[in-house]
Amino acid sequence: MNNKTIPLSVLDLVPINEGNSISQAMKDSTNLAKSVEEFGYSRYWIAEHHNFSSIASAATSVLLSHIGAKTSKIRIGSGGIMLPNHAPLVIAEQFGTLESLYPNRIDLGLGRAPGTDRQTMLALRRDANSGFDFPMMLEDLQFYLSNKAGKHTIKAIPGYGLNIPIWLLGSSTFSAKLAGEKGLPFAFASHFAPDSMYDAINTYKASFKPSSQLNKPYIIICINAVCANSDDEAKFLATTEYQQFLYLHRGDDKLVQKPTENMNSLWEDWEENSIKHKLRESIWGSPNTVKRRLESLVEKTDANEIMINSWIYDNKKRVKSYELISKAWGIA
Repeated sequence: MNNKTIPLSVLDLVPINEGNSISQAMKDSTNLAKSVEEFGYSRYWIAEHHNFSSIASAATSVLLSHIGAKTSKIRIGSGGIMLPNHAPLVIAEQFGTLESLYPNRIDLGLGRAPGTDRQTMLALRRDANSGFDFPMMLEDLQFYLSNKAGKHTIKAIPGYGLNIPIWLLGSSTFSAKLAGEKGLPFAFASHFAPDSMYDAINTYKASFKPSSQLNKPYIIICINAVCANSDDEAKFLATTEYQQFLYLHRGDDKLVQKPTENMNSLWEDWEENSIKHKLRESIWGSPNTVKRRLESLVEKTDANEIMINSWIYDNKKRVKSYELISKAWGIA
């Protein structure tokens, strides 16, 4: 396998670390975006979340505009916008604005989950829809971004006629099937839902129909990864990721925690088993270890692209992790 033919990209949740401010989290993510552009990564995506003390990516489009101004060539986008939280016309206008500011650099990734708890979902939405109307909202959004919209009374300005690339994101087979039927590229969330990975991939490929956007299936697999000079150092840094999922599992809304030498003091045996199962596709290690496991992931999933999220407390080490991976993969 020629690694250079498999692009690497970045997913960022704009993590808020214990002891840091929200403003600092945004500065750190801006620095990360500038850095990974230099390292040769293809995309930098931000994920919409709400009411998480540890995540500062709620106003996704606003942050993307700032990141776009601080970078020059890397594609930027949403990984994703949770479409049922918004009117499709508003998203068409927001991303039409981004595309007008940063031409040919914008990706519009869409999800149907709320990106939050149910109570916050109800505060965000005008009704209690649970994403069942997602296919219809997707059609509306595609229309608002098409040339056809310019002939109608209601149109997205800016937005119509820009045909911004739309991606569907998923952690199950629902969006995989829809992405295939619509002929859209698909990104699967292996970083928190590996149980459905193979079913989603197979469903997507089986249901794929060529479209004006895409003539054959294109799959991004998203995983968590931590790279350091040694396997032991990477495993130590990755205890931040363990803690993030542990406290999320408990409903304990904490900021991103420092790594620890002793996870056994923090979790029960059943919690450890559950979280390690959920994170079994995470890749932690030295550059050689990470490269080998990324190659294995590509081989077993037939992924066209790998997207990496990193829960690393120290921002300098987070940037360094992406740099080490880029060099090991040969894109730097």
